[in-house]
Amino acid sequence: MSLPDKMKAMVTMGHGGLDQMVLHKDWPRPEPAAGEVLIKVAACGLNNTDVNTRSGWYSKAVTDATTGDAFEEVSDEDPTWGGAPITFPRIQGADICGKIVAVGDGVDPELIGQRVITDGWLRDPSDPGNKDKTGYFGSERDGGFAEYATTLAVNAVPIRSDLSDAELATFSCSYSTAEGMLTRANVTDADTVLVPGASGGVGGALVQLAKRRGARVIAMASDAKHADVAELGADKILSRAPENLRAALGDEKVTVVADVVGGPYWPNLIDVLERGGRYTCSGAIAGPMVEFDLRTFYLRDLTFTGSTVIDPQVMRNIVQYIEAGEIKPALAATYPLEELREAQAAFIAKQHTGNIVVIP
Repeated sequence: MSLPDKMKAMVTMGHGGLDQMVLHKDWPRPEPAAGEVLIKVAACGLNNTDVNTRSGWYSKAVTDATTGDAFEEVSDEDPTWGGAPITFPRIQGADICGKIVAVGDGVDPELIGQRVITDGWLRDPSDPGNKDKTGYFGSERDGGFAEYATTLAVNAVPIRSDLSDAELATFSCSYSTAEGMLTRANVTDADTVLVPGASGGVGGALVQLAKRRGARVIAMASDAKHADVAELGADKILSRAPENLRAALGDEKVTVVADVVGGPYWPNLIDVLERGGRYTCSGAIAGPMVEFDLRTFYLRDLTFTGSTVIDPQVMRNIVQYIEAGEIKPALAATYPLEELREAQAAFIAKQHTGNIVVIP
């Protein structure tokens, strides 16, 4: 197969607002190095990580909710998920669905033509369990907001599914994040799981994956999105932020809170956890700074777990669930690559329920 030397790519030039993303129509196409594959991108999902990395929200100098806009102050030392600087220009986008069109040295050429989705966590092949040696696709290396992308061969996961490319591009980040959270919290069929922000990508994945484990799921979402959340299988749906959460729950006994929202409402979530309950977190879109009463934490024997870098097996499990039809995509909208700025604006404004996907 003859491959072009140049490609179309949306390139992030630095931390800041939406104007930092610049479309290039003649960006050099990458070549796969040893142990890597070249993927022709058919679709690439959009996630909070893309927005937060561009804006620099991960910096501890930022205390506001995620806005997707430029912040007044972003520290040069810790502007990314890993607390370290990244190199610009950078092509973002972690959730690729596409086909392998070339391979580097040491990679089986039989993989060419294979349809794949990407595992975003880039692990050291010699020390894959070491979280300190882990990077993220579209952050520590170029990702999928382009016509072509390279990644480690082990991060291109073969998939066999009748779902469309856009539908498959909704799974990688959101669903692996959600599965990682539920795994850290040891969720089983004995649990009742409360999911704030259930209409978002990770929130919707939490609903489906907690139900897959047999748990009872109580979802929280704005009233306009209740019908969409109901289709994901939630057992009970509450408004986004009930004035009296305990009263809204009634007789429900919440044993797990799976949260990516945080913000000023956060103490209400902790207050409704049963004794011995678990709180698991992988985001703070409503704000990272919360009011925390240590007495609630220790007097109720609560367990808190943060979840970011996940085990490699999690992504393989997600693929198995997709192929078995045990989970379904929540595709909200697709945008052409040229409209990535508009897609991010819609994502930030939460105009859609579920995941947004970009098509090169």
